[in-house]
Amino acid sequence: MSFMIETSARHIHLTQETVEKLFGEGYQLTVRKPLSYPGQYACNERLTIVGPKKEMANVSILGPVRKADQVEVSATDARTLGIDAPVRESGHVEGSGACKLIGPKGEVELSQGVIIAKRHLHVRQEDAEKMGVKDKEIIKVACGGEGRKLIFDDVVVRVNVGGATTMHIDTDEAQAAGNPTVGEIYR
Repeated sequence: MSFMIETSARHIHLTQETVEKLFGEGYQLTVRKPLSYPGQYACNERLTIVGPKKEMANVSILGPVRKADQVEVSATDARTLGIDAPVRESGHVEGSGACKLIGPKGEVELSQGVIIAKRHLHVRQEDAEKMGVKDKEIIKVACGGEGRKLIFDDVVVRVNVGGATTMHIDTDEAQAAGNPTVGEIYR
């Protein structure tokens, strides 16, 4: 069974408290466009990420707000910014990289929260049984364009209810595989 692969560029998840520090008291993020994962969206608002070596302006924020601030970058981005960002599953920010975020109304120093997102496959519960996979299982996925075919190992499965069956990789991974849009489990 094949599934869609999406490239996840650098982006930021924020708490409501941090949104207000960066954009002003009572500020609410606004929807630019919905994402493939139900309930998630790209926001109109953008921020600047500042690391020890460089900064990156105009970085997307994804909504809705979360319980913890999280900045997701590629390994290339982390190296460019000078941030020591570990490869982690989303939400696992304890002891991760630090940065400063600059918004139109303020700045916030994050002592942790910068990660390189571990490649993962979101699987709808009804598809998981058909595919023979379980939540948190580690799998391999075959994909790639002409002359760039490869097999991604160490892909974590995230079974969900009412979501989408889609693999997420970062920009470094996408470029290595010729910007794939379709993959399948490799056994």
